[in-house]
Amino acid sequence: MQYAIVDIETTGGYAAGSGITEIAVLIHDGERVIERFESLVNPGRPIPLAIQLLTGINDDMVAGSPGFAELAPRLWQLLEGRVFVAHNVNFDYSFIKHHFQIAGRQYAAPKLCTVRLSRKLRPGLRSYSLGKLCDALGIPVTTLHRAGADAAATAELFGRLMQWDTEGAIAAMLRVKSKDQVLPPHLAREDFDALPAAPGVYYFLDQYGKAVYVGKAANLKKRVATHFTGNNTLPQRQHFLRTIHQIHFQPCGTELMALLLEAQEIKKLWPAFNRAQKSREPKFGLYRYEDQNGYMRLAVGKYAGNQLAEHVFGREVEARNMLYKLVRNFNLCPQFCSLQHDLFDLGLMEGSTTTCACRHTAPEYNARVHAALEQFRSQLPSFVLIDRGRHAQEQSCIWVEQGNLYGMGYIDQQLQFHTLADIKTLLQPVAGNSYMLQLVLNYAAKYPAKVRPLRVGEAVDGLSYPG
Repeated sequence: MQYAIVDIETTGGYAAGSGITEIAVLIHDGERVIERFESLVNPGRPIPLAIQLLTGINDDMVAGSPGFAELAPRLWQLLEGRVFVAHNVNFDYSFIKHHFQIAGRQYAAPKLCTVRLSRKLRPGLRSYSLGKLCDALGIPVTTLHRAGADAAATAELFGRLMQWDTEGAIAAMLRVKSKDQVLPPHLAREDFDALPAAPGVYYFLDQYGKAVYVGKAANLKKRVATHFTGNNTLPQRQHFLRTIHQIHFQPCGTELMALLLEAQEIKKLWPAFNRAQKSREPKFGLYRYEDQNGYMRLAVGKYAGNQLAEHVFGREVEARNMLYKLVRNFNLCPQFCSLQHDLFDLGLMEGSTTTCACRHTAPEYNARVHAALEQFRSQLPSFVLIDRGRHAQEQSCIWVEQGNLYGMGYIDQQLQFHTLADIKTLLQPVAGNSYMLQLVLNYAAKYPAKVRPLRVGEAVDGLSYPG
């Protein structure tokens, strides 16, 4: 088996939008380097000043150099049939594969990452960047960030790693079904192997232990693996993969529990790479306030976390429709609910028996407002949803009270309860939102047999769910 040790310099950090400025390929036969190739490459675009300062390669140096397409036949001859080796291999491999594709060639090869291999065979070092790793191991590097020098240092490192590999780590990484070829360079294989094939929430952590992404899964191992497969060359994904250093996870009894925990954790941790759920906060709220004359007013407004709302809604039309019903059913003053013009526009004021608040004293009118809100709350759903636990001796429990997601958790089946309210004390309170509540309501509608209506003081003789 022979190895092609590759290093490249580029105009940017991702293959789809960047060019190659220099490439070096060293052919290693398992004992020594037997062939070398090195060339500047015309990237077909200006080299950013920051890259020029980093590498020392400028536009004048590459102006007369061949483009990648011209070098493609020679590079293909060097790389075909050999194991592709690089420090942080997925970076170099993504560029070579992408530019071969542009040149009309479909390249695929087994890969070895000397970052991952170094972590495996020499664990516990402070840094695995090429320069610091070589310093720690006493490997000379003449010039960092030049393809020839970096490839030579990687070849020396690779030779030592082969000598240290007494337990077949390289062979294991090269197996067809091995995940080592696709896992992020800084992620320990043990973190991935520890993932169960069960529902749960997973956390990608950076080098400082901070969560950069939180996700849910019906099958943790399968879902996490999808993050690392494919050849997406966009900069966001390349940066994302380089950021991942650890995986933590929390098993959940059901996918619904995982969905709720995911939403809760994203809200609490606000990870950098979670974008979709950050926009799922409630958008509108129903607010109550007292004016200077002592009259209670209702209004629909944009939701703000620092303001106490009577109820929150995902859409403004839902909030206004609810307020229309309260005005009609309890003869509230449209003007005092900021709806007068809306009701005239909809033709709901014509022939209405709605009376103006100014015809009543503030206490009389406010009593109507309180009655309206009480009826509204009484019609909001209140129930307990019982489902599978994380193992056979427990059950998951979700508590919804007056349209609010109060809490969730797991209950030991051996515990005895006198009322449903006893269960409430065992649950973890949840700072829910309209998105999380809708998840629970949709699930409850789909599986009504798992729902227990919540009635204060109701006696309970055990809890169960349909299998």
